[in-house]
Amino acid sequence: MSPTSPDFSAHSRRPGVPALFVVLLAAAVVSCFLLHRAVEFGISSGASFFPIFDNGEPVYSDSKEYSLERVLKAASMPDNTVILTTLNEAWAAPNSVIDLFLESFRIGERTRWLLNHLVIVSLDQKAFSRCMVVHSHCFSLVTEGVDFSHEAYFMTPDYLKMMWRRIDFLRSVLEMGYNFVFTDADVMWFRDPFPHFHPDADFQIACDHFSGISDDIRNKPNGGFKFVRSNTRSIDFYKFWHASHELYPGLHDQDVLNKIKNDTFITEMGLHLRFLDTTYFGGFCEPSEDMDQVCTMHANCCFGLNSKLHDLRILLEDWKMYLSSPLSSILSGWRVPQNCSLDSLHLVVQHDPTDPTDPTGPDLI
Repeated sequence: MSPTSPDFSAHSRRPGVPALFVVLLAAAVVSCFLLHRAVEFGISSGASFFPIFDNGEPVYSDSKEYSLERVLKAASMPDNTVILTTLNEAWAAPNSVIDLFLESFRIGERTRWLLNHLVIVSLDQKAFSRCMVVHSHCFSLVTEGVDFSHEAYFMTPDYLKMMWRRIDFLRSVLEMGYNFVFTDADVMWFRDPFPHFHPDADFQIACDHFSGISDDIRNKPNGGFKFVRSNTRSIDFYKFWHASHELYPGLHDQDVLNKIKNDTFITEMGLHLRFLDTTYFGGFCEPSEDMDQVCTMHANCCFGLNSKLHDLRILLEDWKMYLSSPLSSILSGWRVPQNCSLDSLHLVVQHDPTDPTDPTGPDLI
């Protein structure tokens, strides 16, 4: 049960009590209550947790009911695996990305059950409030002094802060003993991906471009979809990954991963790293060509929310047509990308000529 707010209605009806005094008294009581809750449940200083008002009733994400351990435990599979995604206000609005994301689970082949194991990690108040309406497992994570509510354009300072906050949060999930599939909310789930994960890998990640060999270090990883098993190697790797952003200021997590994937430290720690085949884990950068095998499709290589939404809606329509008429859909293939095509982008190409694994071309979300 969510904590109930103090009832000041009786006081406000008393004659001679100024309204301002009532408001100040209410604020003081609520502040003391929140401080007590923070101490009681050990909220860390790295993130702040806040009251969300839904129809006038507060839901406290710092309560025991919404603590990270409680949410993960409720959503986890028998082997302590959870599915995680992050959400901000821009992607949480009605008819925006989160609705398409959840719809894909419902219309996919044997994917609806996976919603029972999905945790939506909200990065702002409105996203958390919307999550509480549309999903069962919600967790609120807010970084002090940073507003993640608006659309964070690729490579802007807010985008970079969001990406690195995400890496640090995922490290904490591993330290709690949970394996996770992390998925961006613009990844559509059409089939259960678990049969196609490598059984011996500690860390496996989707690709913008796949070479055809799962352990080829020249693959171009995309941080928007990954499966990570909790163990000492993966925890040390996430610590190293996060710390490495200090060595490469101005780069996002994906670019830094490209820099460190050859590092001897990763080899010495014994991390089993694998790259996922775009046949099963495709995207707009490199679409899966086999609708009979595709598990997920990611709206990567795309700039701007409107373009992303346009093409994701077409993607879901294509999937529905495939389900109703598989042969004709296989012959026609995907009709995307359209607005997300590389030709429509006007971004500065970020290319490191000193890195032989970095081909020319835009490195995009």
